Amino acid sequence: MIEVKNVEKSFGGNKILKGISTVFETGKTNLIIGQSGSGKTVLLKSLLGIHTPESGTISFDGRIYSELNPDEKRELRTEIGMVFQGSALFDSMTVAENVGFPLRMFTKDNNSKIQERVDFVLKRVNLTDAHKKLPSEISGGMQKRVAIARAIVNNPKYLFCDEPNSGLDPNTAILIDNLIKEITEEYNITTVINTHDMNSVMEIGEKILFLKDGLKAWEGSKEEIFRTDNEAVVAFVYSSNLFKKVREAYLKE
Repeated sequence: MIEVKNVEKSFGGNKILKGISTVFETGKTNLIIGQSGSGKTVLLKSLLGIHTPESGTISFDGRIYSELNPDEKRELRTEIGMVFQGSALFDSMTVAENVGFPLRMFTKDNNSKIQERVDFVLKRVNLTDAHKKLPSEISGGMQKRVAIARAIVNNPKYLFCDEPNSGLDPNTAILIDNLIKEITEEYNITTVINTHDMNSVMEIGEKILFLKDGLKAWEGSKEEIFRTDNEAVVAFVYSSNLFKKVREAYLKE
């Protein structure tokens, strides 16, 4: 569980996060949504320790990040997996080398143990025949799966995903959503996803945090988002005619 209490963050006198408080639950897919400039990315980077809030606290299962010493912060970082928007794979490394990179950086495992773990996670994301391929030799969807494999190879307690469906076709996006949800439940991970994809909201939004102008404007589940009368949420989530019809059909049931 990650608990955020009254977090505020500014840049150049411009307040981006304005007293955000929420809880990201363990074993669930927690989604952060909102328009560009709403504070989603700043919140995600604050959770990762890249940005330091001026006030408020962020705690990881009771450990307040700002109160940890350098060794404790390094230990916490080994418990975090990250899926970047562009996958961020190393072009010159094979798939297996990319996935094994965190183990070589953060553990003292020998080559045999690393290879065993790499084999396991690549099998888990259905990439058993891609070990020796370079990122340029596989599709965008496969690259995302490699990125997910790399993010979970070190058995993280916390998984962060920044726009994991960016640049993917709808079918592949759904596969990535389902994979992230399955892994979250299977390994009881606290997963936080920063997304613009409303399909993800409807498919895997077990906990949804909606930011507007740096404020927490709404939070709830994918079931609750259908029935909310929050005008800002409705205007954002149901901006397309298709989603408006989906909501209308849901409310008639």
